[in-house]
Amino acid sequence: MNTLTRRNGIRLFLIAALSFGIIMITSLGTLMNPASAQDGKPTIVLVHGAFAESASWNGVLTRLITKGYPTIAAANPLRGVKSDADYIASILKSIEGPIVLVGHSYGGSVITNAVNGNQNVKALVYVAGFAPDTGETATELTGRYPGSSLVPTLAPPVALPNGGKDFYIQQSKFHAQFAADVPVADAKLMASTQRPATDVAFNEASGAPAWKSTPSWFIYGSRDLNIPAAAHAFMAKRANSKETIAVKGASHVVMLSHPDAVATLIEHAATTK
Repeated sequence: MNTLTRRNGIRLFLIAALSFGIIMITSLGTLMNPASAQDGKPTIVLVHGAFAESASWNGVLTRLITKGYPTIAAANPLRGVKSDADYIASILKSIEGPIVLVGHSYGGSVITNAVNGNQNVKALVYVAGFAPDTGETATELTGRYPGSSLVPTLAPPVALPNGGKDFYIQQSKFHAQFAADVPVADAKLMASTQRPATDVAFNEASGAPAWKSTPSWFIYGSRDLNIPAAAHAFMAKRANSKETIAVKGASHVVMLSHPDAVATLIEHAATTK
């Protein structure tokens, strides 16, 4: 091989390598930024509640991703309303374009406080979630109406180094209390992987609510044993919900037992002008 041929070969190799590197960087950038807008669709940010984790959204995520929605199932710290809301707010600030913010259970309290004037948040969706007003707590809202049987099912609290307490649901009571309309085998896995919430999370007063300035949608189960259905109905009406769905016979984890209904409502929120 003569010198000219060798140089041309090296030049072609470097050009190919550079092109491959650019393609890889672009691809990695796309993978590392799942919240990139697709076809103008808003990013759906889903926030789980106490005794759950991000995988509790899998059924809903599957349906939204299939339809081309950018999605993020955030890992809610479950440490306290303000600190958790600040954490979720930091995620929201990293997203370009419109956002639909979804909260389950205690995650509803978090999304209520996480908007903080972020103009990209176009809609709130409460999935069996708390929608507190200023000064209200999850504990107070739960006890305002009869029907919650959560407290007797809690395990002895875990003492934390800072003097606080972590709470779990007893695994033997998890299925009946939290996820009665989910297959037993699935509920057992959920009981083992449940993430605890602190006493602060349940008892810290909420700040100014985003639902007073941001349109909201509500869905909950009629047989929710954590948050009474009457409390959900009250919060939805007070927030002037655009659409409220009470799923007959559904448990507290309506997003697991009825992912189609939840995904459809989120789409309604995402497409309403």
